[in-house]
Amino acid sequence: MENAKRNFADIIKEDALVLIDFSAEWCGPCQMMKPVLEELKRRNGDALRILKIDVDKNQSLAAAYQVQGVPTLVLFSRGEQVWRQSGAMPLQQLQQVIQQYS
Repeated sequence: MENAKRNFADIIKEDALVLIDFSAEWCGPCQMMKPVLEELKRRNGDALRILKIDVDKNQSLAAAYQVQGVPTLVLFSRGEQVWRQSGAMPLQQLQQVIQQYS
């Protein structure tokens, strides 16, 4: 797991914005976010990297970021957490957040 954490730390330090989707397979709102995140990636291309983290399979990472509920979306810019939201949200609102930090 230490290796996974180090890789995660490397990824969030990239120049591109990195959006982390802390989610779970059993979570209905998480499933609703899948097409929203796919469209978000299509619109933003290489300017945005999206990582899906299953909280059941990565409990220590979820605990490290104090994820209390799913979905939890966390946006990083060059390794710094710049935005966080728990719960599903519409594409337009999420796109506005991305534009604000890009």
